[in-house]
Amino acid sequence: MSDSLIIIPTYNESQNVNSMIEKLFSLYDNFHVLIVDDSSPDGTGQFVKDLQRVYDTKLFLLEREKKIGLGAAYIAGFNWGLERKYNFFFQMDCDFSHDPKDLIRLHYILSKDEADMVVGSRYINGVNVVNWPMSRVLLSYFASKYVRFFTRINVSDSTAGFNGYKRDILENIDFKKIKFIGYGFQIEMKYRTWKMNYRIKEIPIIFRDREKGDSKISNKIIWEGVFGVFRLVIRNLFCSSEFKRKK
Repeated sequence: MSDSLIIIPTYNESQNVNSMIEKLFSLYDNFHVLIVDDSSPDGTGQFVKDLQRVYDTKLFLLEREKKIGLGAAYIAGFNWGLERKYNFFFQMDCDFSHDPKDLIRLHYILSKDEADMVVGSRYINGVNVVNWPMSRVLLSYFASKYVRFFTRINVSDSTAGFNGYKRDILENIDFKKIKFIGYGFQIEMKYRTWKMNYRIKEIPIIFRDREKGDSKISNKIIWEGVFGVFRLVIRNLFCSSEFKRKK
């Protein structure tokens, strides 16, 4: 039984999912991979099922009936993994914007108990983003600056989607109280982790825009997450018990 689960949400990723799965297993024999697919009309789920014949003991598929948000997909994946006793949980995209080779660095931080959560950060050492339009880079960068200023969280890349968690964090978050289901989910998870006094460590990565398939991120989604931060902080002021550990 592996102690580590990589959770990858997908929607219309048929051009990437085979390459991503094969790349991960070529690099790591001791990781399990869970694909959470939102009933992709392009047949992403079937591609995964075909590969399960090859990687039957370490590749898993969780199919949802419809597309209801990134956060909801990750929560479904977290709950699936918690039921199966994994110790380390990793989030990453399917489009190779997150380099699979960096996973070993995230795992090392957690396994050596250097942190409880590790963030693959685009902004801890300058701006490490490749092939994004300048408008998207600026919006993402200053959104993270805004979140850091407004919440006081000591994280440079609060919207990062390349993260690793120890099991204890996920066991102590009441997912029913998570309000963001889209882009803001990444902000809320880091904020709750920080408010529960867990240790968060950022490591620098290079983020590259996808080469195949269509991006699911829009400026509207980013702005929704950023403005939701205000509601998050207000909830902490008036419902502080919601941000404490369950156990």
